[in-house]
Amino acid sequence: MSQNEGKYNIKAISTMLGIQPGTLRAWERRYQIFEPIRNQAGHRLYSDEHVAILRWLIDKVNKGFTIGQAVDLLEKGNITVEEQETARYDDYSEQLAEDILQALLSFQEAKAHQLLNQAFSLFSIDKVTIDILGTLLVRVGTMWENNEITVAHEHFVTAFLRTKIGNIFHGMPIDGFLPKVVAVCGPNETHELGLLIFNLFLRRKGFEVIYFGAGIPEDNVELVIREVNAKLFFTSCTMQQNLQATLSLIEQLQVKFPCLLVGAGGFAFDKLTKEQKERYKSVLIGKTKQEWERWLMNHLHI
Repeated sequence: MSQNEGKYNIKAISTMLGIQPGTLRAWERRYQIFEPIRNQAGHRLYSDEHVAILRWLIDKVNKGFTIGQAVDLLEKGNITVEEQETARYDDYSEQLAEDILQALLSFQEAKAHQLLNQAFSLFSIDKVTIDILGTLLVRVGTMWENNEITVAHEHFVTAFLRTKIGNIFHGMPIDGFLPKVVAVCGPNETHELGLLIFNLFLRRKGFEVIYFGAGIPEDNVELVIREVNAKLFFTSCTMQQNLQATLSLIEQLQVKFPCLLVGAGGFAFDKLTKEQKERYKSVLIGKTKQEWERWLMNHLHI
């Protein structure tokens, strides 16, 4: 069969490449990147060549380009230009992250809003939330732990980021065929932005995430898991003093829900002993988007 012959329907493409069918149709309408092949019933079919183009575009979007910028690079077909653009956008995203942080630490909320809107106009949602906001999260957490900023600074920055990320989170479509997720911070945890960013990553993939953040009693967690028939549970722990309680919650859920997939992350897990890291290695999801992708692929084969 030729590379140009139709082989895959839109559902197969969605599964192979991790792109929502609605997103793919929108790309086709707006950018005319290619014309799908139609079978006798009029259904869309995609060739190996189409798959290669889509895989290339998705890779660029994952690196921070908007789809419009990625299509423009594809049409230019100039790798040198692409490499220069990638370096330029990476440098600019780092500068934007620094500018947003300084605005927030100076309590300049309007300026921070303006800078963040600028970031969303230039970069993909994944780039802004994970690379820019995620970077801010790590820096603010480190500064707070090192007593470089006050509690007031930490609370102000956290409230700003939580609102922005929450607005994005609730506006994303859900794929009803994917398993439901429950996400809760570990016992006594108050830092929830890391978990929120991870769950934003899940929502981008179409997962329905029942997100509670911090302060949920353990018996309520079990009740919700049963009520929604969740197949995945994610938790986070930032403060080392809460690590043992979080590990106990994980073990408790694994006993009560043998079929539940459990994942966990956060700075406190860096403090695990070598033996503990081996014991909980199937639970640890990592810190980067690439590690999260691998965890999902290994556990859900998606």
